[in-house]
Amino acid sequence: MESDGGLRAVLMRTALALLEDEGGVPSLRAVARAAKVSAMAPYRHFEDKAALLAAVADRGFELLGDALTAADAHPDPREALYGQGIAFTRFARTHPALFRLMFEPHHGHAGSAAIVRADDVLERRASELAPHDSAAAKLACRALVQGLAVIEASGRLAHGENPEAAIRFFTDQFG
Repeated sequence: MESDGGLRAVLMRTALALLEDEGGVPSLRAVARAAKVSAMAPYRHFEDKAALLAAVADRGFELLGDALTAADAHPDPREALYGQGIAFTRFARTHPALFRLMFEPHHGHAGSAAIVRADDVLERRASELAPHDSAAAKLACRALVQGLAVIEASGRLAHGENPEAAIRFFTDQFG
């Protein structure tokens, strides 16, 4: 039998896998069945389905934060911000069901450490590039990449529209 921390991690990985494979939010019973544990086992680690999904959403923000941090390595702040924008939209394209879950208002909470970390990576570069109005630059960056990701994920990109070109256009405005 897995330790408590181990079973919690297994349940989260299983919920994430079901979410990605099936595209819909799995029930606790489906997670338990796929993890090969009793139907009551998830309740020892999560108060309810919402708590499990909030933990999975937080895990998504951890993964997104890792991708943004890796993209932040470029020494030129504009190129780093561009790379982060690409990493953000690529993450959404690669993990569409997780991305939708992460940005549903009833899963997780804005103050979670994982969300703050993911936002901070992007916002730090925006502030560096626009110190005279860092609050507006931070919001504009978040709105652009999240908006592009949502447009693309919903299949609403028109023929010829290119999210990477939009990100490049935006980052080139910092001078």
